[in-house]
Amino acid sequence: MMRQNWHWGAMILFLVVALLGVAPLTEAQSARSLTGWKAGLARVVITPEGPIWMAGYASRTKPAEGKLQELYAKALALEDERGKRVVLVTSDLLGFPRALSEAIAAQAQKRFRLPRHHLLLTSSHTHTGPVVRQSLVGAYRLNAEHTAAVEAYTAQLQEKIVALIGDALKELAPARLAFGRGRAHFGVNRRELTPNGIRIGVNRDGPVDPDVPVLRIESPLGQLRGIVFSYACHNTTLTGEFYQFSGDYAGYAQAALERAHPGALALFMMGCGADINPYPRSHLELAVRHGETLAEAVERVLASPLPLVRGPLQLAFERVMLPLAAPPTRAEFQARLSDPNIFRQRHAERMLERLERYGRLLAQYPYPIQVLQLGETLTLIALAGEVVVDYVLRLKRELGSDGLWVVGYSNDVFAYIPTARILKEGGYEAVDSMIYYDLPGPFAPAIEEKIIKKVHQLVRRCGRKINRRPYSPRGDSHD
Repeated sequence: MMRQNWHWGAMILFLVVALLGVAPLTEAQSARSLTGWKAGLARVVITPEGPIWMAGYASRTKPAEGKLQELYAKALALEDERGKRVVLVTSDLLGFPRALSEAIAAQAQKRFRLPRHHLLLTSSHTHTGPVVRQSLVGAYRLNAEHTAAVEAYTAQLQEKIVALIGDALKELAPARLAFGRGRAHFGVNRRELTPNGIRIGVNRDGPVDPDVPVLRIESPLGQLRGIVFSYACHNTTLTGEFYQFSGDYAGYAQAALERAHPGALALFMMGCGADINPYPRSHLELAVRHGETLAEAVERVLASPLPLVRGPLQLAFERVMLPLAAPPTRAEFQARLSDPNIFRQRHAERMLERLERYGRLLAQYPYPIQVLQLGETLTLIALAGEVVVDYVLRLKRELGSDGLWVVGYSNDVFAYIPTARILKEGGYEAVDSMIYYDLPGPFAPAIEEKIIKKVHQLVRRCGRKINRRPYSPRGDSHD
């Protein structure tokens, strides 16, 4: 249907220029002369069909009970004028764990000759989506029946995502790309300092990133085909009392944009918002309201004049080993077996079992970092894990904020990614979350510099031109 609309537009343009006595450009010639891109978009429903445990909150005690919204995976395929391709996948999921990401990537390479570094897998981090295999394994109270449902769903999800990648590649057609950014302000830092240490609360003076990056994809004749956008805020308006599937605020934002632009797809990527929560939260109407607020911010960008994004496409993907701090001793884990917190007990049991079997615990983790460079206009940096806001603010200072787009929750969601500052302060993002992510203990402070150094290497390799501009820790300056 979309292609039919473009063809009618092309016929009208042909008639107009014929009457004027001017030889028309074809739609393909027009697009290639402007930006050199082809784009393809596709989506697939990924809502589970049967009862399955929901992701994100350890407090839940039963599987999902229906849905508030359909859940989707969506894909954008891009091809530059040299034929180099990349596929970006977004999803209404808590995250893609490494095993699932690599299985999807292997199938995409086999079926579509798409190399690993040409595929980016992201998630909205909704906490009202389904559990997938090997994700937050320490957080859920699954029996054998629940585990079997998760296994079956994950297998179906993998096949759907692989097919989705192929569908987006099939839809490649001439396109124009443009980039801009807006703002939203319902995200508030959640790391609140109390006399007893850091707790999850409301810290209005803490760092945030209000930017809403937006990529507009349209036909050569100006018909909107796709919108890719992001925001750095945990997708947790809906708390653990909710047992219906939904995309939370990110799902409602995408739905609002697609209602306003029939025939176009809206794709959401989560920014570096691991320590940012929506405010206020805990009610369905708030998820809808935040989604509409975010959609309005995107609409303001779409309505403004935006610079075109030209090619060529440059890609980089590497893993850097992140060091973990020295884990608790065997005696400390044994003491935790009588901890009143059942999740700490179970974590200790698993760590002791691994010590018994392997004689050691994990000391480092292979961390994927991906960079997509679109001409000189746009640099997309995709970081794995639940990345705190300090990273995006630092990268904007060091690399320049112009045309810089940093997202988290990409390719592998396996832990929180704190900075040295947050590790020193402690709290959930630094320490407590590791029992749910099934790692022995917190990361070493060196992880921040390792990540930043590798990002600098990859963006230089991809040809980003560094144009530093002042950037406030609260994100008060922007492009």
